[in-house]
Amino acid sequence: MIEKIYSSLEKHIHPDAVQSLETSGLQPAIYLNPQYLKQVCYFLRDTEGYYFDFLADIAAVDYYPEPYFELVYHLTSIPYQQQLVLKVKLENNRSSEELPTAPSVSEVWRTADWHEREAFDLMGIYFEGHPDLRRILMPDDWQGYPLRKDYQDPETYHGISVK
Repeated sequence: MIEKIYSSLEKHIHPDAVQSLETSGLQPAIYLNPQYLKQVCYFLRDTEGYYFDFLADIAAVDYYPEPYFELVYHLTSIPYQQQLVLKVKLENNRSSEELPTAPSVSEVWRTADWHEREAFDLMGIYFEGHPDLRRILMPDDWQGYPLRKDYQDPETYHGISVK
């Protein structure tokens, strides 16, 4: 199935839409060029034969000390009882002033709204075009992104010991 999707994306989206295939392991995955992420998601949701109508999860992975993050999208086609994993690699110098950025898919699947907010809040990944990108779990004035591998806990928060 994954090879068929790869060919369809090359043909219907753009030859550069797919960067690579990961065929080993329990969950084969398609690595996408982030520039084509939203187009690919619409195509996979709306195209007969695929109809990936359910976004189960977006996971953000920190590959520290390497200077990149990955977004992992778990899709399900309920009508065709198929699952698919999409991955997007985001290069970043780990600066808090310049967050890694990906296009939002919240207009494709409404569930992406909260998944993207969680990835923003805890990993510091910015989603362009998100309708309400703000913290969801941490206080609004929290400094840093707690699930990054290089995150350092503050000593105190509003005078309360954190450690």
